[in-house]
Amino acid sequence: MKRTSNILIVAALATGAFLAACNRGEHNRKPGRIYMPDMYESRAYEFYNARLAGMKPVEGTVKRGEVLPYHLKESDTALANLVKNPLTITAADLKEGERLFNIYCGICHGTAMDGNGPLYRGGDGPYPAAPANLAAGPKTAYTEGRLFHVMTYGYNAMGSYASQLDREQRWKVAAYIKSKQAGGAKPAEVAPAKDSAAAKSVAAK
Repeated sequence: MKRTSNILIVAALATGAFLAACNRGEHNRKPGRIYMPDMYESRAYEFYNARLAGMKPVEGTVKRGEVLPYHLKESDTALANLVKNPLTITAADLKEGERLFNIYCGICHGTAMDGNGPLYRGGDGPYPAAPANLAAGPKTAYTEGRLFHVMTYGYNAMGSYASQLDREQRWKVAAYIKSKQAGGAKPAEVAPAKDSAAAKSVAAK
C-alpha cells in the first residue's frame, strides 16, 4: 500500500512538473541549452571565395542534364586548338556569351577585352599582373576550342572556371570572344535564333 502511494505521488509530481514546463514554455523567451551547437546551427559558406573558386569538378563526373562531353586533359593544349564548338551559335547565344563574359571575365580582361579590367586598371588596380589582351595580340590566334580549354582548366595565373560556368556557357563565351576579334564571326553571319527561324517559316507559308 505504501509502495503504491509512493508511486502515485511521484507520478503526480512528474505530471505537475511537465504541465508547468509546458505552460511556462509559451512565455519563456530563453532557449534551452544546446548540446551540440555545431550540429544545431550549420556553418554558412559563401560559394564564391578563394578556396572554392579553385575547385574543379571531380574527374569523370558529368553534371545532370549535361550533353556536351569534353575528354581532353589539361595538358592537351595543342589538341584543344583543333576542337570545334559543338553548339550551333545563334545571335541570342552571342548575347548570352557577352553577358557571361562581362560577369566572369570582364573583371580581369575588361569588357573591351583589352586586358585592362577593374582588377588591373593599367597597373593601378589590386592585381599586379596584366591579364591577357583578347582583342589584339597573340591570344587572338586562340580558337574557340582553346578558349574553352583555358576556361575549363585555367592557364598561368588564371584559374579554372569550370565550377562557375557549365560547358554550354563556356562555349558561348568562347564564341562571343571570337566574334569580337578581327576576322571573327559577326552576329549577322551566325545562325538566327530558333524563334526567328520559326517565324520566317510561318511567314513563308
